[in-house]
Amino acid sequence: MEKLKERWGITSNFQIILILIVFAINGSFAAWVAEPITNFFGITKGSVSGWIYWPIRLLLVFPVYQLTLPIVGFLFGQFRFFWNFEKKFLKRVGFGFLFKKEEESHEV
Repeated sequence: MEKLKERWGITSNFQIILILIVFAINGSFAAWVAEPITNFFGITKGSVSGWIYWPIRLLLVFPVYQLTLPIVGFLFGQFRFFWNFEKKFLKRVGFGFLFKKEEESHEV
């Protein structure tokens, strides 16, 4: 637990528990939301091959997860942690330009 607290820059075990709960809830929520989206587009388990259905479903889960993670984190009082987590992740996958303006405003 101490390594996680140091790595994540947090101070309490309770905060670790909250963060892990947010990850779990948000993962389930993103998977749950992806199903009606695929159904809306007529992509169901019965209408297309599993080789097509599951990759599309996973591609939908990913952005839903990223968009809702700070929101669910906010509901658990951990918005700052998850906002910083999102920014770091998006920079690593090549979307750092989205936060360029925000970083410039903090430098002034």
